[in-house]
Amino acid sequence: MKQYRITVAGTGYVGLSNAVLLSQHNIVTAYDIVEEKVNKINKKESPIVDAVLQDYLKTKPLNLTASASPENAFKNAEIVIISTPTNYDPVINYFDTSSIEKVMEQIKLYAPDALVVIKSTVPVGYTEELYNKFPGCKLVFSPEFLREGRALEDNLYPSRIITGLPENAVYKDLAMEFALLLKQGAIKQDVTILQMGATEAESVKLFANSFLALRVAFFNELDSYAEVRGLNTTDIIKGVCLDSRIGDYYNNPSFGYGGYCLPKDTKQLLANYKEVPNNIINAIVEANRTRKDFISERVLKKAGFPQNPSPVIGIYRLTMKTNSDNFRMSSVHGIIKRIKAKGINVIIYEPAMHEKHHFNSPIIDSLEEFKKQSSVIIANRIDNNLKDVIDKVFTRDLFNRD
Repeated sequence: MKQYRITVAGTGYVGLSNAVLLSQHNIVTAYDIVEEKVNKINKKESPIVDAVLQDYLKTKPLNLTASASPENAFKNAEIVIISTPTNYDPVINYFDTSSIEKVMEQIKLYAPDALVVIKSTVPVGYTEELYNKFPGCKLVFSPEFLREGRALEDNLYPSRIITGLPENAVYKDLAMEFALLLKQGAIKQDVTILQMGATEAESVKLFANSFLALRVAFFNELDSYAEVRGLNTTDIIKGVCLDSRIGDYYNNPSFGYGGYCLPKDTKQLLANYKEVPNNIINAIVEANRTRKDFISERVLKKAGFPQNPSPVIGIYRLTMKTNSDNFRMSSVHGIIKRIKAKGINVIIYEPAMHEKHHFNSPIIDSLEEFKKQSSVIIANRIDNNLKDVIDKVFTRDLFNRD
């Protein structure tokens, strides 16, 4: 295949994993406005926690450089991948897509003939709107299905590769060429490539993540039921999941679905359902709130509140997933807020944070001191560090996996 000059805008999980994947066979520039991240990448250090990503940066012969200069990054690019943050704005019930539009302006200035591939998550219909706003651009939406902390692994072993084109687009062959570049960099070669409309591709991303959120919410509600009835959750889940149509995966109870994608994607999909009859999508969002209420009540019960009016609740890790450094939208944040609303003291152990406080609660650097001060320790995911104080621990991590 031809070697392309590719620029990747945004170096989070999606952007950096794609940059590394594609730089095995192409000339890739990673663009980010954060100088610290750019410097780390140029020193072959990953700015995010991802073991496979770090290994590839250190050991593989990648044709990858990073730049904070838009001119240096975009000029001469034949393909530009946009993977900038699109956080959900609860005020307008819509993703904040301003970062995408800023990059589009830079592409218009420095690389007007490039194929532009959006990998940021966007509202349904957004790609068509952008296509009309920037006439003449070659625009593709290609959804990502990555796990935090395992982003490159999921690109090396993709579940599917999808490219979505605006209506009347005449560059289908070029979009397919991009899909084949992704496949070329992967280890797993038996992968299905789908080409469809951009709006359908946007829908695939939101519905896929909403179904995963539904699955998390279902097993959490199963766990809540078992907890209240005094039943063995593990036995019930094992019995349910032996049905091959259900499967023994993604069924470990938690404090609620969280992370960067599932909360915002379910809310965005619900917003897109305006004037469309629905029950399930709204229930998924509500179920997550209910679960956090339930977990908070169980934590307080374990702490002996209100009979014990001043327990100290310890939060063991803010990260959403094992082997991750991402705190964004972690479900434990909702638990912290609910507990603190009762006027209860909260302390936090999070070695990946360098601040002294979080939500006005102190971050304890010493794990031993943290364990000593805590009346109850809540852990969304448990590990060997807590085995010596297991009687203090509240967790719903039954299978020791994400």
